[in-house]
Amino acid sequence: MKVKIGDDLPSALVFFLDNSNLVQKKDIRDFTVSGKTIIFGLPGAFTSVCSAKHLPGFIKSYENALKKGVQNILCLSVNDPFVMKAWGDKNNVGNKILMLGDPFCQFTKLMGLETDKSAKGLGIRSSRYTMLVDEGKIKKISVEEDTGQCEISSAEKFLEDI
Repeated sequence: MKVKIGDDLPSALVFFLDNSNLVQKKDIRDFTVSGKTIIFGLPGAFTSVCSAKHLPGFIKSYENALKKGVQNILCLSVNDPFVMKAWGDKNNVGNKILMLGDPFCQFTKLMGLETDKSAKGLGIRSSRYTMLVDEGKIKKISVEEDTGQCEISSAEKFLEDI
């Protein structure tokens, strides 16, 4: 992993759909400059573990995250912003979680968290992780050794540890 606890979050463009369903791009650092932000990265929207555990865990744990002082929760995957929006809508994320696309793998590679899933037909994807960023600095990061697992990066476990 290229980044570590105490590092500044790397600067990279991510994409999302605004309330008018227009594509917006923004530096991910802009979401993290003030207060606490949780970013959780995963291999792909609509994939099994991501859909069954990782995203739903953060939806269910939203109030607990707020009690821990978290102001923003960002879900990031190597998908386009339309797919991320559709996946968020299907899971009723509402305003709880901002669904971000990293379609060019820019942020994922700067973090050193890319993984090759070509054998499964997915290409280069993000590892499964959850991190806490406070005022632009990485304070905690939990990365799964196997993207098929969601244990140390799960909302429940991560929030328990912060």
